[in-house]
Amino acid sequence: MSLDRRMERPGARIRYRVGEGDGRAVVFTHGAGMDHTSFTALAERVQEAGFRPVLWDQRGHGESTLDAHVRFRAADTLADLGALLEELNLARPILVGHSLGGNLSQAFVRAEPDRVAALIVIGATWNAGPLTSVERVALRLAAPALALIPARRLPGLMARASAVTPGAIAATEAVFARMPKARFLDVWRATVSFVDPDDSYRTPVPLALMHGAEDRTGNIVSAMRRWALVEGIVAYVIEDAGHLPMLDAPDETAHDLLEILSLLPDTAPH
Repeated sequence: MSLDRRMERPGARIRYRVGEGDGRAVVFTHGAGMDHTSFTALAERVQEAGFRPVLWDQRGHGESTLDAHVRFRAADTLADLGALLEELNLARPILVGHSLGGNLSQAFVRAEPDRVAALIVIGATWNAGPLTSVERVALRLAAPALALIPARRLPGLMARASAVTPGAIAATEAVFARMPKARFLDVWRATVSFVDPDDSYRTPVPLALMHGAEDRTGNIVSAMRRWALVEGIVAYVIEDAGHLPMLDAPDETAHDLLEILSLLPDTAPH
């Protein structure tokens, strides 16, 4: 599912694709170092169910480009998401975000809740959640630690840390390998910058959480469990899947996503 449209943005060109039909829009936002292909299978299933999927590559990822000497910043990709919704004139779409895409989608809902119908987060830490002292230190040291890894080894290391099935690991490594190390470190720093604890904050739109049972990335599983408890919901756990359940277990992930979409209020295709 290639991206056949382009949006000009300051310092970047954003590529995206809109599915057929006039159903409720579901906007998929991929994770750090990945691209829209991580959501291809889910987008196809969502479209078959009568929804209208929107796939895009964040600036500097996949088919979306950054101008020379422009660095990836959280504020810019957050603005890109808002601009994409405006470009498509989307009235309160459902946001589905994985990893960085989940942090980005959380930040968008936090800033502009009236523009979103529902939020579905897959394998991402809780932006507003409290952090232990150990988690704070781990966040601070993550980028410096990654900077010490040789560039030739980083894609394979990240792929093996993200996926658990051979096919998913191979596909993920191929995507990671396309991004220069310096940019990936900027993307990682941007991801961490979305974490902004606030004990009083509660998600103001319908929320669903999903993660792989074998996800060992940072504090994601423990944070999502705490988040679900605070919000009074039950997180969906995808068996035999790591940080990328969409690639490790696409059928199971699609099944749970479609169930979530069917249960969310005011999200029936129309």
